Amino acid sequence: MRRRFFMIGAALCAAAGGWAYVSATATPSRVRLVKATGQELAEDASTLLVDIRRPEEWKQTGVVEGALLVTYGNAESFLKAVRPHLKDGQSLSLICRSGNRTSRAAQQLAAAAPELEIIDVAGGMLRVMREGYQTVRPR
Repeated sequence: MRRRFFMIGAALCAAAGGWAYVSATATPSRVRLVKATGQELAEDASTLLVDIRRPEEWKQTGVVEGALLVTYGNAESFLKAVRPHLKDGQSLSLICRSGNRTSRAAQQLAAAAPELEIIDVAGGMLRVMREGYQTVRPR
């Protein structure tokens, strides 16, 4: 009987130790899904808005005023291009056509740069324009 309690106690300690290791080493999710208007995106100085679409898409629909235009390929090259534009304490907001690309990119960026807060703009440019935002020509 005593041996059984010892074995159960040992198993519980091992499980707790494993959980503590996973908790300590796991990358916290620093991704937020935000449904901001185009005007809010253009005016928010606390975040750097990056339009991750391709140049032909920027030309087709226009862009949010002040957005940084960097096509997303992979986390490493994207962060290399974007980091010089990030100010201390700024979040990184991502916008694409419909939100599908930003969803994937945000998860990859959160894993590659856990110190950054990544904001995924819900619905992308299609939603922002449908709500009446007047885009500007890409520069």
